[in-house]
Amino acid sequence: MNINLSAVIIDAAEPEPESAFWHRLLGGSIAKTATHHFLRIDGFPVFVIQLAPGHVPPKWPEGNSQQMHVDLTTDDLAAADRLAIEAGARRLRPTDDVDPASLNGGRVYASPAGHPFCLRST
Repeated sequence: MNINLSAVIIDAAEPEPESAFWHRLLGGSIAKTATHHFLRIDGFPVFVIQLAPGHVPPKWPEGNSQQMHVDLTTDDLAAADRLAIEAGARRLRPTDDVDPASLNGGRVYASPAGHPFCLRST
């Protein structure tokens, strides 16, 4: 028996800015319905941004649990940081607490809907 990850579902009160953010950050193509945006990216499971009218962003790291997060790797942490911010992310931790050359280094952000994600050096 095999079990495979087929999709990551991300709730958002407004799917459009959330799907535009992930599309700008990761590329791929988007198909939209009234309640779901499907982001397909080679090498990834499908990202589904799902309309959730009552969605309340987590208040992590100072408050509620983060619920889930996505880790992304990059060979250029500084360039990926600029792209994430330009696409609409906000930093949850300062950038000066990470050594970009470290294999264990990473930066922590929130997407427009408040979902935490990390960018890590490869």
